[in-house]
Amino acid sequence: MRVLVVGGTGFLGHHVVARLRERGHRPSLLARSPRPGTDLVLGDAQRLTEDEWAELLTGHQGVVFAAGADDRTVPRRPAEPYFHQANVEPVRRMLAAARRVGVEHAVLHGSYFTALHRLRPELCLAEHHPYVRSRLAQAAEARLAAGPELPVAVLEIPFVFGSAPGRRPLWAPAAPWLGSRLPLLAPPGGTAVVTARSVAELTVAALEQGLGTDLPVADANLTWDQLLTAFATAAGRSGPVRVHRLAPGLLGAALRAAGLTHRLRGLEGGLDPRQLAPLLCSRLFLEPGSHGDLPAALRETVAASRR
Repeated sequence: MRVLVVGGTGFLGHHVVARLRERGHRPSLLARSPRPGTDLVLGDAQRLTEDEWAELLTGHQGVVFAAGADDRTVPRRPAEPYFHQANVEPVRRMLAAARRVGVEHAVLHGSYFTALHRLRPELCLAEHHPYVRSRLAQAAEARLAAGPELPVAVLEIPFVFGSAPGRRPLWAPAAPWLGSRLPLLAPPGGTAVVTARSVAELTVAALEQGLGTDLPVADANLTWDQLLTAFATAAGRSGPVRVHRLAPGLLGAALRAAGLTHRLRGLEGGLDPRQLAPLLCSRLFLEPGSHGDLPAALRETVAASRR
């Protein structure tokens, strides 16, 4: 199967391309910047018209969208149009074009916040956070554009660990702290986690099986103190690892201060800092469905952070 991977030089895109090749498929890559030793088409997914997408997708049987803006992005106020332009519009145009030229399978890399939106309605995620609204709209608009003849699988992805060439991990700024003797602090609650390898395997499996459903993905559920302990161990912290409890009130005050700073600068985050403390103090867990080597992925993340 010939598959176009949008964001194919990114962190997850790199692993998807490798897995496609392992399975005997022929990946094509679309990215905004060149990468040495990589055969790709240069282009900005946010700027491509439907006709340009159709030209790119002609001759492909599958497409993977591993691009867009994530929840760490803090654009100018209001954030809603920014996330819509980054996460919804490119996918709508891409899948309308894919349907036109006969693409048979599609996978989107989404966020586990959309799964939590279904599973934990009391968190009011769509009400509070423009990023979450963009991911919900992305899935809805994608399936509307694709129509019934083009199944669209949406992988709902939590925190991902692992490494990719030339990519600095999300956790890189914390690596020195985690490996030092400084105190470790964590709030109550926790998160689902997954390895990049597992995401890639599930992406290719969804393509091969022609799945068209929402697919929450997780290798494990960890409390924040369990995650920091595992990370500190991978970072080489000597002696027993002890994590101290961070009071929810203190966390909330710090996040509200960050939100005030954003507002004073004319910015707005994809996740509203005023609503983050209750979220981070919750157990944001999913049903594990894959079996990635999380300790190895954590060691990779630490090693990549130090390069």
